[in-house]
Order: sequence, then structure tokens, then C-alpha cells
Amino acid sequence: MKELTHYIGGAHVKGTSGRFADVMNPATGEVQAKVPLASSEEIAQAVEVAAKAQPAWAATNPQRRARVLMKLVDLLNRDMDKLAEALSREHGKTLPDAAGDVQRGLEVVEYCIGAPQLLKGEFTDSAGPGIDMYSMRQPLGVTAGITPFNFPAMIPMWMFAPAIACGNAFILKPSERDPSVPLMLAELAEEAGLPKGILQVVNGDKAAVDAILHHPVIQSIGFVGSTPIAEYIYATGCANGKRVQCFGGAKNHMIVMPDADMDQAADALVGAGYGAAGERCMAISVAVPVGDETADRLIEKLVPRIEKLKVGPYTAGKDIDYGPVVTAAAKANIERLVQSGVDQGAKLVVDGRGFKLQGYEDGYFVGPHLFDNVTKDMDIYKTEIFGPVLSTVRAKTYEEALGLAMDHEYGNGTAIFTRDGDTARDFANRINIGMVGINVPIPVPLAYHTFGGWKKSVFGDLNQHGPDAFKFYTRTKTITSRWPSGLKEGGEFHFKAMD
Repeated sequence: MKELTHYIGGAHVKGTSGRFADVMNPATGEVQAKVPLASSEEIAQAVEVAAKAQPAWAATNPQRRARVLMKLVDLLNRDMDKLAEALSREHGKTLPDAAGDVQRGLEVVEYCIGAPQLLKGEFTDSAGPGIDMYSMRQPLGVTAGITPFNFPAMIPMWMFAPAIACGNAFILKPSERDPSVPLMLAELAEEAGLPKGILQVVNGDKAAVDAILHHPVIQSIGFVGSTPIAEYIYATGCANGKRVQCFGGAKNHMIVMPDADMDQAADALVGAGYGAAGERCMAISVAVPVGDETADRLIEKLVPRIEKLKVGPYTAGKDIDYGPVVTAAAKANIERLVQSGVDQGAKLVVDGRGFKLQGYEDGYFVGPHLFDNVTKDMDIYKTEIFGPVLSTVRAKTYEEALGLAMDHEYGNGTAIFTRDGDTARDFANRINIGMVGINVPIPVPLAYHTFGGWKKSVFGDLNQHGPDAFKFYTRTKTITSRWPSGLKEGGEFHFKAMD
């Protein structure tokens, strides 16, 4: 049995807590490794190492820090296949999807190479007689990130790349379900020239999370996961005086207007709803066709596409559409919610219940499901299922469709498919959701824009990657300087405006 490690101070370190979690192969249901679960003492050890290493890294000029990231991009491209295979083995994603996971993280590393420009401050000369005023962006110190299982490469890079570009040290607590790729990323960063102790990986569960939340040296925490945990981390971290950004759950609607290209819309829904087995916070899980005729046409297009989906392990080849879900518990929860949809009166148009894959009967495979006639009071509408389940909610009008998305408690992503520019523009302007696609089903912004939802999908006021990341991982210091000549001696005892 392979025993994984932490990565502290530039070395693989065995766990000392005596607690371990199983790392499963989702395709077979077999345990393939054990990962140590850190104690608060192990978190403290990583923080101590980071705090010692960080000042010298912060004093390294931004251009030299950027060169490390330039080299890291080269190494990520070199090891792309190796990273994707390790990711697929623990997560279950297809190899192309796993490579995409790495690629979208790599793109944020590329953006952070621009740190010298992004960290420039502001300057005002002659703000008063002999007075100059300027601001500078300085690193926070030791920072931390808690990342989810569904993007074990991308989201860690979304966090640690800007953090270290800004001169911080970063402690990563990845998901214990698929921890190998984060460990590999830390190794590659040091191969690229990152000093030991600046990027460390400490595996763990709630005990490690709580240790991070309460450690006085850690200045900021990033989190991606479910909304209840996001609320807990945000409240606890803020109460402890930390800067916190938390990204939670989602229930993403795609509105299909009567004038939409129905083939294009159906293709988009299948990819966005069933890709990665639906385990994406930006997955489309609710289709909202406007009008019964539109709904009927859409369902007619969807059914044959969904029935042709190829479900299997990543080892079966690159033509597999999606693999297993991550755990047996995730599979059971999806099946429970599907049954609740049937029990509550939704029409199960494509029934994936009882799906079995020959030779992989113990794997966590879930067949594709398509519901029609779903209503707002049903559990499958209210809950983030995080599985290959697409619900169709029929709307009579555009305003009703818009209201469905706007009234839902989550506000991560949404999309509209239409040929009408006026409708698209109205939708983009009025919708109360953070990321909007117009004839684009999964509108994840590119690295130089920011990623973030609204409502209960986010806690905190700054988004991930893009310019917001450089604001989140730095503090602004403003200096007022005076080099006087010919001014009267003596102090001034009142607060006065600049002359």
C-alpha cells in the first residue's frame, strides 16, 4: 500500500498524527494509497518553516519571482501527461479533462508572470509644499488555501501562483481524496527555482482546516467547496482577523430561447451538464427552455445525445465522455436525489439508474439522467447534485426564465442561448449572477479576468485570479514624505489639509 506524505520545507515528510485517509480508485472502488491527516502540530511546523522563508522571498524583486513562474510553466507543459494521468487515477476524470484541469491552472501561472506590472504602486508628486505621496503593494506574509477534490490541479494554482508572485509563502491543504497532483506541483515549483518553504502541502481533514483557521501567523485563507463549509471558514477566519475568500455551491441555469440554434444548445447542455460526471461548480444542471414548443424541441435533441454518452474509466481511451464520481458516498447521494425527483413528480426522460459497467461493477459510475417538468419546490432543483443529472424547468416567458435564475440562492454561473442581441444584452445587464455566458455554456473567465459568483456562491469581496488576486494577496501601504527647505521650525498640533 502506497503511503503518501506532506511536503514541508522542500522535502516529503511522513505524517506523525497516526491518522490516515484512504485514497480510492473511483473506477474500481479499490484503495490505492493512504494519505496522512495532519495534526495542528504539523500545521504549526509548516507555518514555522514558511515564516522563516518568506521574508527573503518577499525581498526578491518581482521580476526574479516572475522568472520562477516562467520556468514553472515550462515544467508544467513538460509533465502535462504525467500530471493528467495521476489526476485521472485518483479523481476519475478522463485524460483530456484532466489535462484541461492542469491547463486552466497553468494559464493563471502565465498571467502571474506579469507580477512586476501588477504590483506597481501609485505616486503623486507635490501633493503639498515639498510633499510627495506614494503607495506600494506589499505581501501579507504566510497565506493558506483549502482546495476541493474536483479540480486538484487548477484551483491550487489559482491560489498559490498569485500568492507567491506577490512575495508570500503559501500552505496548501488539498482534498484528501486526490492529493498526489498537489504534491507534484510543489515539487515542480521548487524545480523551477522556488525557495524551499515558500510552497508547502499539508494533507488533512477538518483538524487541519481548524488549525489553519486559528493559527495567528497565517494572514489569509482561500477556500473552494460547499456553501456550508464556505460559511464556516469565512466566519471563523474573519473572526480571527484573517483575510478570507470562500467560494461555495452552485445551481447554474441555462436559458434556451425559442430562436436559439437548438442543435448548438443541445450540444452545449450535454457537454456542460455531463462533463466530468457533473462534478463542476460551473456545470449546467438546470435547462430552462422558454415555451413548451422550445422545451419539446430541446428534449427531442437532448435524448439521443445523452443516450450515446460513453461512460467508463480513463484507461478506456480518449473517446470516453465521462468517468466515475469521486466516492461511493457521492454516488449514493446522487442516486438518492434522482429517486427524490421521481418521487416528487418530475419526469425521468433518460433513466441512468442501475447503470453498471462490465468489469467495473465496484466503481462509482453513475449513468446519465435527464429530467423534464421539474418544479422549483423539488429537491433536485434546490440542491446542488454534483452528478450527471440535468433538470429541465419549463418557463412560459423570458421573464419567468430570468426570474428562476435570479431567485435561486446560488449565483455562480449562468448562460443564455439566443440569436437575439437585445435579449442577450438585457440578460447580461439584469441577471444577479457573477459569471454569464451568451451562447457559451460554461463561462469560466480566462486568467486575466476574475472568477467569482454572487449570492450564496461566494463569501468575501475579492474574486479568484485576475487583478483581484493581486489585491487579495497584498496590502496597500501609503507613504507621505516631506523633504523640506526653508520651513519654520516647531511642531504642528492640529490635523490640517495639504496647502
